[in-house]
Amino acid sequence: MPALSKPARTGRRKIPREVELKYLVRDLEALRSWLARDWGGELEGLEVGDERTVEVEDRYIDTAYGALQQAGFGARVRREDHGPYVLTVKSVSHERSGSDDDPYDPPALSQRVEVEGPASERLDPDTWPSSAARELINEVRGGARLRSLFTINQRREKATLALDDGPVQVALDRVSVFRGGRPLASFSVLEVEAANGGGGGLNRLADLVEATGFVVPEPRSKEQIAQQYVAQAAEDRNQYLPVVPTSPGVRADDTLGTAGRKVLRMHLARMLSYEAGTRSGEDPEDLHKMRVATRRMRAAWHVFDGAYRPKVQRRYVKELRSIARALGEVRDIDVLLEGLDGYITGLPAPGREAVEPLRAAWRRQREEARGHLLSRLDSKGYREFVDDYLDFTESPGAAELLTPLGQPGLVRDTAGSRILVAYERVRAYETIITWADMATLHALRIEAKRLRYTMEYFSEVLPVAARKLIAQVTEMQDHLGLMHDADVAATVTREWLNVHAPHLPATSREAVGLYLDSREATTEQLRRSFRPVWRRVTGVAFRKGLGLAITQIG
Repeated sequence: MPALSKPARTGRRKIPREVELKYLVRDLEALRSWLARDWGGELEGLEVGDERTVEVEDRYIDTAYGALQQAGFGARVRREDHGPYVLTVKSVSHERSGSDDDPYDPPALSQRVEVEGPASERLDPDTWPSSAARELINEVRGGARLRSLFTINQRREKATLALDDGPVQVALDRVSVFRGGRPLASFSVLEVEAANGGGGGLNRLADLVEATGFVVPEPRSKEQIAQQYVAQAAEDRNQYLPVVPTSPGVRADDTLGTAGRKVLRMHLARMLSYEAGTRSGEDPEDLHKMRVATRRMRAAWHVFDGAYRPKVQRRYVKELRSIARALGEVRDIDVLLEGLDGYITGLPAPGREAVEPLRAAWRRQREEARGHLLSRLDSKGYREFVDDYLDFTESPGAAELLTPLGQPGLVRDTAGSRILVAYERVRAYETIITWADMATLHALRIEAKRLRYTMEYFSEVLPVAARKLIAQVTEMQDHLGLMHDADVAATVTREWLNVHAPHLPATSREAVGLYLDSREATTEQLRRSFRPVWRRVTGVAFRKGLGLAITQIG
């Protein structure tokens, strides 16, 4: 057997090696019982000490493009029993010192490079204390941001064995693998490690453990085992979609970055939960809800502006805008078709047939747009974005800007001012509302939507009475939305009719013209009835209610 305790050399740095036995447990309860009997009573004079059980959380990390893996390393950030965070970097390949034929050199015995250093909850090495592990991470990642690949939670039963040639650390781990907050698998592992780096004393233990039949040698690390489960789950993406919460869980003492991440995580989970339905096309509402989720995330970046690094914010907003555009190309035609179908429902059969050329043209446009959407969802870029964005929403502190001392940075200190600013932008339309054209009213609708979302994102720290205020803003947004939809339908119908009228039979020209008239009439009717809706949001009662709600935050 080679001298396993000698450190390997990488450049000028001496790197220690881990020497251990590793087994996958077949029968956990039987093995635990055998260990409790002092290793089945097979080791004479065995002293067992420092027995304890700890809870361990391991977040395995890499860059978006696997820089660490390509360099032959795996890395994790570990926290044990709510203690400090520890970064560990290990070489992926094991140097097996054992062989299947040599009874004195067990195949479960392995060694690999391992370095450690302090870390923190934030996956930003620039904020970690200096260490050999951090230096190695920075050298390999080349400035790229780290992301969480998956999480392993372990309940670890530990003990120390006093052998003739030195102490041995024994750990029996019950392991659960999580991806995106969803459990993927569980398994148990037995590890026996020579505390002084030597491997000689492990041979006798290997013989005893393997003779029980309760374990099998496992050369893979827990990380590699978990990677297999993650890869299997990737074949059915629904298996590791994040759980959709009923509310983001924003608290008054959250930082803006923490609160924003909670909101983004919830709406990303919603977006992904509607992806399968969007792909199938069976229910147009799935596509609608997926698009709404992308809009709400873009709005959240606006609401929590200043909490994150601008470059990161611009990148994610750009990606979300691209996805929303692909969804919108289909959804906008769905709205046109829904409006047209509602109109022709009350028409006699000849009237429905006369409008069919317009309906058929829109359906062809929808199929073309749907093809573009599916290509976007199937693209490598979309998958990489989703994985990267999932990691961002699940990585506390990622890309957050530190709030200077003496500056407000908590929800309780900033939510009120952000709500008021959003409200002021809506009320600024008071001076032009009487003569506002459709483009101006559409801009007002966008501001109303931002006000609504701002209030909703902070609703958990607002009093219950604020729900009525949110409902009134929603009513205004919906009213303006119906007006916009009717105006768009009229505009698109007019453009289509101008191009195709010469080639249409007289009955179709007349029928489509009547539909155009109905859309213009609906637009005008909604415009005339908007004033009372507007007054409910800009009146004294609303302003008093909003002011009272803000004073009760925190």
